Formats: sequence, C-alpha cells, structure tokens
Amino acid sequence: QVQLVESGGGLVQPGGSLRLSCVGSGSGFIIYAMGWYRQAPGKQRELVAGITSAGSTNYGDSAKGRFTIAIENAKNTVYLQMNDQKNEDTAVYYCYADTGTGSWGQGTQVTVSS
Repeated sequence: QVQLVESGGGLVQPGGSLRLSCVGSGSGFIIYAMGWYRQAPGKQRELVAGITSAGSTNYGDSAKGRFTIAIENAKNTVYLQMNDQKNEDTAVYYCYADTGTGSWGQGTQVTVSS
C-alpha cells in the first residue's frame, strides 16, 4: 500500500506560478503511473495531468500549454508545475498513484486570486 502526501499548494495571483509535489511512501508497491486531479467547489473531480513511470504524459484540456507534469521514479514523486494561473484553477488538487490499484492523497488547496 502506498501513502501519498501532497505539498506546494497555496495562494497565487493570476498569471503566477506554483509547483505541486506528491511523494509516495510505504512498502511492497510498484508505481506504474502518477498524476493529478482537481475538484473545484460544486464541480466534479477532473483530470489535470498524468504520467507513466516511462514518462508518457496526458493532460486535461485546462492544463494544456500551461502546466507540466514530471515524475521522479527513484523518489516515488510526481510534480506539477503550474504557470500562467487563472482564477478558474482554484481547486483542491489531488495526487493519485496507480500501483495496480488506485491510491489518492488528501489533497492540497490552490487558490488563484488577486
């Protein structure tokens, strides 16, 4: 079983940048893919970006061209670099890991506001 802990959320102004990190810990697992979802108040959880251990990526429409996902397999860590942030990026961002079963972090709040 893998435990996921996110960090890096906070308050950022429109046009600004944040970098989220998520570290997986535990024993007896292999991570095949990691990524990020987000959920804004009153909305469904949506894919932001995902990446396999081999480095293949996919992005949700809202993230394309602005966000970059990266994985560091040796550290069981996934990063999300978010640039040119918009008010509509405000949400709780959840990390996930595919180890054959899905695991989720507790989430980190990102607020984009002036």
